[in-house]
Amino acid sequence: MEASIASYAQGTLPRNVSSHRKASPTAYAHRASRPSSINSFKSSSLFGESLRVVSQRMETSKSRGAASAPSTITKCEIGDSLEEFLAKATPDKGLIRLLVGMGEALRTIAFKVRTASCSGTACVNSFGDEQLAVDMLADKLLFEALQYSHFCKYACSEEMPELQDMGGPVEGGFSVAFDPLDGSSIVDTNFTVGTIFGVWPGDKLTGVTGRDQVAAAMGIYGPRTTYVVALKDLPGTHEFLLLDEGKWQHVKDTTQIGEGKMFSPGNLRATFDNPDYEKLINYYVREKYTLRYTGGMVPDVNQIIVKEKGIFTNVTSPTAKAKLRLLFEVAPLGFLVEKAGGYSSDGTQSVLDRVIHSLDDRTQVAYGSKNEIIRFEETLYGSSRLKSGAPVGATV
Repeated sequence: MEASIASYAQGTLPRNVSSHRKASPTAYAHRASRPSSINSFKSSSLFGESLRVVSQRMETSKSRGAASAPSTITKCEIGDSLEEFLAKATPDKGLIRLLVGMGEALRTIAFKVRTASCSGTACVNSFGDEQLAVDMLADKLLFEALQYSHFCKYACSEEMPELQDMGGPVEGGFSVAFDPLDGSSIVDTNFTVGTIFGVWPGDKLTGVTGRDQVAAAMGIYGPRTTYVVALKDLPGTHEFLLLDEGKWQHVKDTTQIGEGKMFSPGNLRATFDNPDYEKLINYYVREKYTLRYTGGMVPDVNQIIVKEKGIFTNVTSPTAKAKLRLLFEVAPLGFLVEKAGGYSSDGTQSVLDRVIHSLDDRTQVAYGSKNEIIRFEETLYGSSRLKSGAPVGATV
């Protein structure tokens, strides 16, 4: 186990994890310089052992037979543990096992973020983004969690944007895309950061849409550590709090995003040569919206779900191109927001309706309440697919 972790940290994959697509030499060039602190990480003491326990529990539950599985989904309640919640939320044992395993990874990442040394950047990923060492650790932990689940067929991450074979089945299995540590550039300033992931059925992560996801989630590492989950066949978006004893406890359901004057404007440099975006920002200021922007996409979108109001925007312009990746960030967060009763838009349609053609597809995006998305679309494009009543655009 430790040998496989060491080989992963050096840029190769564990023994039973193979690349679905041959990587270019430059895609792996940055991994040779990974710090020795990652190489020396002992998963058996911090992560692997706990996942093995989870695997044993799931195997024990499975051995009890199908008769013990609930025939119908029962009501999930505040106060339930993650395992209790999922047992009520879905009859799919494979999905339960995957989400519980990812929860184990998030718990460990939360600890590593709290104790990370952030004196500078450690390396550059194959997209050319600078990274901190903790990014690489989070990446490794999440790949391990998916491999241990035994129900993940393919996985890829923003730091390793190539399909990796996790060994799970195609039929009854899942493919997962994740951003291991969104906002890593603000770890050293002690701002909130997070993990994002989306779960698709089968073995495809391209040629699909965000609406095809069976689940999506994010982990938020701030003053509290939370795990926010949405499942396709269950209403609402659900927040779990990490307790002192390491247990995830269900603490909140969000089923409706209402109207409220709170805005989080990303990519403000685009206002320089996108006059419509400038009009929108000026509208928020003129109408005395409260600015709530951290520089991290995860906390800014999470606050819409927790506060049940607001708008997040990240708009492009001729000189400020789209940076947000549809597969790793935009589609999973869109799933969480829309399951919570909100809306998403790329300017003309829900981000969940955009077909993911390649792993590196990028887009502008807005998340928020219905009227805020109408205003966003009307201001940038003159009309809204969600049109209801009089125009509410920023120029009105």
